[in-house]
Amino acid sequence: MSNNHSVNQRNYNSLIWILSIVIVGVIVGTYFLPKSSTGKIFGIDLTVLPLMNAIFNTFTFVFLVLALFTIKQKNIKLHRRFIIAAFTTTFLFCISYLTYHSMAESTSYGGEGLLKNIYYFVLITHIFLAAAIVPLALITLGRGLNMQVEKHRKIARWTMPIWLYVSFTGVLVYFMISPYY
Repeated sequence: MSNNHSVNQRNYNSLIWILSIVIVGVIVGTYFLPKSSTGKIFGIDLTVLPLMNAIFNTFTFVFLVLALFTIKQKNIKLHRRFIIAAFTTTFLFCISYLTYHSMAESTSYGGEGLLKNIYYFVLITHIFLAAAIVPLALITLGRGLNMQVEKHRKIARWTMPIWLYVSFTGVLVYFMISPYY
């Protein structure tokens, strides 16, 4: 079932790839910027930002679960609203994340043994899948906005679990490293 003819089709491909490259490039670039020597910006302790990141990731996760639930109920209008909400909280996360990592020194994980191995496994898979989710989510969104239902479903089957994993593990990483800030 496809509604391709009832929606004005837009080609988002160039925008998707430009945004994907710029977003990932800016995130990587923040690690090379000089860092705050005081751990503060305008008198605000930068360690509040990782908490904000976890909160934004939590909201993203909840919005994605609700989007999944509503599409299973065939409520496209509500599904779309939850997806837009997930993109909004992800955007706010990106601003907070970039601010923190462009100004604060990296925090090392202080745990030992099995927990350290679990932390690094979760962190590494989170980082790689977070980079992959940028173009995946944007392509999925573009296909959804264009009402390319079959193409949207096909990629959403990959995008949704990866995005859920990335948002959930973002919160998990925060809880595991927060004692070491």
